Amino acid sequence: MKTIQVGNLTIDGSKLFLIAGPCVIEGYDRTLMIGREIKKICERLGVQYIFKASYDKANRSSFNSFRGPGLDKGLEILASIKKELQVPVLSDVHDVTQLEKASKVLDMIQIPAFLCRQTDLVYGAAKTGVPVNVKKGQFMAPEDMKNVIEKMEEAGNPNLAVTERGASFGYHNLVVDMRSFPIMRSFGYPVIFDATHSVQLPGGMGGSTGGQREFIPYLARAAAASGVDGFFMEVHDNPPEGLSDSSNMLYLSSLEGLLKDLIAINDIVKHDKGEKLVPER
Repeated sequence: MKTIQVGNLTIDGSKLFLIAGPCVIEGYDRTLMIGREIKKICERLGVQYIFKASYDKANRSSFNSFRGPGLDKGLEILASIKKELQVPVLSDVHDVTQLEKASKVLDMIQIPAFLCRQTDLVYGAAKTGVPVNVKKGQFMAPEDMKNVIEKMEEAGNPNLAVTERGASFGYHNLVVDMRSFPIMRSFGYPVIFDATHSVQLPGGMGGSTGGQREFIPYLARAAAASGVDGFFMEVHDNPPEGLSDSSNMLYLSSLEGLLKDLIAINDIVKHDKGEKLVPER
C-alpha cells in the first residue's frame, strides 16, 4: 500500500485510522464535543483520527431535509474545530465551484458516492493537491474504481484513498461484498470501509433515509477481517436526535468497544495486507 499524508498523519498501513464525526454540522458546540470525545478514544487506543462532518448534505431524500450550515459557515466551523482539536478535518465537496474554498480548510476532500464518476469533480479535487477520499458509487463494481483513481493520478496527486459503502440491492437496501476490499486494495491505495452508510436503507422512510444501526458492528468486524486500512463512521452522542442519518449513526458510547474489536481483528490479519491476493488491474 502506498503511504499517504493527511494533515499531520502519515498513513502507511501499520495501524488502523478512523474518519469519524457527526453526519452533518449541527452547531459548533455539539460538533466539537463529539470530535473531542472521539479524539480521546482514538488516543487511548492508538488509532489515527481524522474528524468528519458535512457542511452541506446536498444528496437528501426530501427538499425539506436539513442540509447543514452551508459552505462558508461550515468551513468556518471546521477551521475552528481543526484548530481546537489539532486533528485533520474532512468534509464532502459536491461541486467544482466549492473546491477552491474547501481546499484552504480541509485536510482531506471527500467525493460522495453518487458523484464518484464526475470527472471534473474528482480531477479538480485531486488537482488542488489536498488528499482525496472517493466513495465507491452504490451502482459500481469495485474494479470500476481503478478508472476513478487514474483520473486523480492524472492530476499528479499521490495522496488518495477509496471507500466502500455498499451496493444497491433491491428496494431501499444495500449489500457489502467483502471481495471489494482486496480488489480495491490491489490498486495500491488505502481502502476504507464506511460502516454506517452501509447499513442505510436509502429512502426507506419515504421522505428520509432509514437504517439498521444494529448491524454496524457485524459489517465492521467482517471488513476488518478482510484487511481494510481504515474505517469511516458517523458518530453521534444521541443519534435519534441527529438532523441527518439519525437511524444509521453509531452511538458515541459504542465506539470504543467496537474499535477495540477492530484493532484485535486487524492485528490477526494484518500480515495478509502486504500480499498480492488479487492481480494488478
